[in-house]
Amino acid sequence: MERGGELCTAAVSLPALTCCTGGRKNSSMQCSQDMDFYLSSVLFITGLLYLWYCIGTPYEYGRYLDLQAKTTVLCPAKHGWFLQELPSFLVPVLLILHSPQPSSPGCKLLCFLFCTHYFYRTFIYAALTKGRPTPLRIVIQAVIFCTFNGFLQGHCMVYGTEYSETWFTDSRFTSGILLFFIGMGINIHSDHLLRKLRKPEELTYKIPQGGLFNYVSGANYFGEIVEWFGYAIATWTLPAFTFAFFTLCFIGPRAYHHHRFYLQVFPDYPKSRKALIPFIF
Repeated sequence: MERGGELCTAAVSLPALTCCTGGRKNSSMQCSQDMDFYLSSVLFITGLLYLWYCIGTPYEYGRYLDLQAKTTVLCPAKHGWFLQELPSFLVPVLLILHSPQPSSPGCKLLCFLFCTHYFYRTFIYAALTKGRPTPLRIVIQAVIFCTFNGFLQGHCMVYGTEYSETWFTDSRFTSGILLFFIGMGINIHSDHLLRKLRKPEELTYKIPQGGLFNYVSGANYFGEIVEWFGYAIATWTLPAFTFAFFTLCFIGPRAYHHHRFYLQVFPDYPKSRKALIPFIF
C-alpha cells in the first residue's frame, strides 16, 4: 500500500474509497493518513516484538502467573478487564462525537463494529469472567495499548477514510463483515464454554470441550483472530490490517503455550487437537 496523496491509507486502489477533493479538506485527510501510517508502523513493529518475546515465554497473566510471588501487585480479574478494555470502546466513540465534520455512513458502520467488540469485552465479558487476578503492571500496559489502538482505529475511520456508496456491495466489505461476525460468534461461544468449566472462585484448569475446542486448544483466540482479519478486510485500511497482525502475534503464541500446557498437565488430552488452526497448527 502506498501512503499519501495518491492512495488513501484505507484502501485504496479501487473506487470504493475516495480521497477528499478540494484544498483544505484534502490536506486535512492527507495529514490524517500520514499520522495513521506512522502509528500503524509503530503497531506493526510492536507486534513483531511481542511475537519474538511470546514465542519463547508466555506472557505472565492467567495460568502463567505465580500467585505466590509477593512482589506482584494484583488486580481482580473483573476490574482489570474492565479498565484495560474501556479505552478501546470509549476513545473511538469520543472521536466520533467530537468530530467537526460528520463521518460517512460506511465509516460510522465500521467504527460501530469495532466498538461492538469492545462493548462486549468491557461491559459483558469483564462482568462474567472467572479468571485469575491480573498483575497491575499488565493492566496498565493493556490500558496504554488499548488507548493507542482505540485512537488509531477511530482516527482512521473518522478523519482518514471515506467510502463511496458502492463499498457496501464490494466483495471485500461483504466477506469481511461475514468473517467478523463468524469470528465474534466463535469467540463469545468459546468464552462461554471456558466459563462453564469453573465454579465461582475456582481457579483450577480443566480440559475444554465443545464447539471449536474439539479441534483446537485456543478456540477463543482463533475466533478473535478471524474477527479482526474480517474487520480488516471490511475496512481495507492499513491500521485495521496492522491491528489484525498484532492480534495474531500476541494471542497466537498464547494458544500454542495453552496447547503445550494441556498436553503436559492432562495425560488424556486429545492428541488430535491442534493449537490454533483446525487440522493445521
